[in-house]
Amino acid sequence: MTPRSQQQLSVLVMSTLAFTVCFAVWMMFAVIGIPIKAQLGLNETQFGILIATPVLTGSLIRLPLGMWTDKFGGRIVFFLLMLSTVGPIWLMEFATEFWHFLTIGLFVGLAGGSFSVGIAYCARWYEKERQGMAMGVFGAGNSGAAVTKLVAPTIVIAYGWTMVPQVYAAAMLVTAILFWFFTYDDPAHKVPAHITVREQLQALKDPVVWKYCQYYSIVFGGYVGLALWMTKYYVTEYGFDLKTAALLAAAFSLPGGVLRAVGGWMSDKWGAHRVTWWVLWVSWICLFIMSYPDSEFTVKTVTGPQTYHIHLGPEIFTALLFTVGVAFAFGKASVFKYISDEYPHNIGVISGIVGLVGGLGGFLLPIMFGALVDLTGIRSSAFMLMYGVVWVSLIWMYTTEVRKLDLIKKPALAADAME
Repeated sequence: MTPRSQQQLSVLVMSTLAFTVCFAVWMMFAVIGIPIKAQLGLNETQFGILIATPVLTGSLIRLPLGMWTDKFGGRIVFFLLMLSTVGPIWLMEFATEFWHFLTIGLFVGLAGGSFSVGIAYCARWYEKERQGMAMGVFGAGNSGAAVTKLVAPTIVIAYGWTMVPQVYAAAMLVTAILFWFFTYDDPAHKVPAHITVREQLQALKDPVVWKYCQYYSIVFGGYVGLALWMTKYYVTEYGFDLKTAALLAAAFSLPGGVLRAVGGWMSDKWGAHRVTWWVLWVSWICLFIMSYPDSEFTVKTVTGPQTYHIHLGPEIFTALLFTVGVAFAFGKASVFKYISDEYPHNIGVISGIVGLVGGLGGFLLPIMFGALVDLTGIRSSAFMLMYGVVWVSLIWMYTTEVRKLDLIKKPALAADAME
């Protein structure tokens, strides 16, 4: 019989690999969407809908997948989910009309639901004090977005965009088979059979769960939205070719995925609240700078009019984007540390709810990015929108957590002073 520690490691490694492949598939349109846009003559809003379509189903399916994981176990649910996407991925190369891509994209998007399966599956294999680390390592599979940006452009340039779905379908099939042979079941991880769906869904009435949904809508939803949008942003804003633009966009996607494991360790060490608080502040400052559009204005001075030009060059922009990617990586881990600490017995359901709302953020944001560009003509309006979302999260966190901690600390300090 395989020792428990080896089972833990095997489950974590294979789940992370499987999630990386699933996330790469989920983000496929971030690259192939650009030649498809040119092929179909789409406007910015239509492009936003195209790249966001897989995110919709990948988000909506997270809650039922989380519930099924609690009921039937993560191994079988994850395996069947991966198999179900192989056919739709392969069919993508035969699409010729806009509605073809949208329809097939809905089925390809099921791969994005793998997160709520794997996060609960991995967490239950580890002790509470190590769950933040385990979930962070698994969440590093978000780096699949960077894999797509590094691999897909090379395939597109060499063989055309239709080769990308063929390669990804084969990769998904091989990964599913490997996952099945190198992972394990533990009946103790399943919720009791008498727990009903209605009882599982009682979590929807918990306002704390909805607060975590808000946090996750920016650290994950914002990550997905920008991962889908940044390649095109570099092409249109700075004039880079597809391969260079995708490589620069990976400066956001790669740390936003890989460093999630570090965020899990930080959350174990310093707590989910402190890490999330600083994540939001760093993101808020960076997004404020990134949201300022290329501007030229004239000021009347005592020596005559002076014209000033404000422009965020690609070097500074990429450094800020990298910083946001790092912050989001830490934040994705810290939000789920909240969940494992407060909801240890129904991680699957809670992670499904939070993942669903966060994923919906990733679905809506690219569409809103495109609509804002069409309406305002300002490309940096995407960052203006995200700046506002982070501001809402900061206010909510202050009123429900920071202020509450201050009210608790002040009487304690006063009592110490009197002694």
